[in-house]
Amino acid sequence: MSNYKNFLANFDKSAKLAGRDTEEIELIAVSKKKPAQDIQNVINEGHTSFGENQIQEIEEKWPKLKNLHPDIKLHFIGGIQSRKVESIHKNCEVIHSIDRMKIVKLFAALERSEGLKRKYFIQINTGNEPQKSGVLFNEAEQFIIDCLSNYKLEIIGLMCLPPIDEDPKIHFQKLRDLGKKFYLNSLSMGMSADYQVALECGSTHIRIGTQIFGERN
Repeated sequence: MSNYKNFLANFDKSAKLAGRDTEEIELIAVSKKKPAQDIQNVINEGHTSFGENQIQEIEEKWPKLKNLHPDIKLHFIGGIQSRKVESIHKNCEVIHSIDRMKIVKLFAALERSEGLKRKYFIQINTGNEPQKSGVLFNEAEQFIIDCLSNYKLEIIGLMCLPPIDEDPKIHFQKLRDLGKKFYLNSLSMGMSADYQVALECGSTHIRIGTQIFGERN
């Protein structure tokens, strides 16, 4: 059995244990640092939702893959640099990591000029970690209000990466409760090591790399 099929079986069990249905959860196969052939193998198994965190990799691998498979949905899950916004907007259907008003304004301007709508998550730094991307938790409510009130972006939810040395459940619950306040029902949380906990906390988008593609070099 392939890694992908093996993961699907575990995913199904985890969802049932959490009282969830896999149909309501989007499984994002995180293909960063993996060659196009490895990705093609997963596409051949029927998967259509993928995640990357480097725009250079996306530009190298994905135009050809998406040309061959037009139903692919590509999620950008990395930190966003201003000069990369245009390419991210062009290449990715869903963007998980907006965290600065400058970036919000750049995407809003691109949507107006290009007439191309994307879906967005706001990344929240639930642990207020200085080295990590994301809106600081104590500034998150005002940031969300500003985004929803002043820009016509389709913001569907919130995303987080819990601190590696803390119980992820605390952070997933914080994100869920914050989302509820603003009727943001999509939650991008949970990776290979902690997705079961994320499912219990209401995650709608899980980002799985190593359990599908194996270890990265």
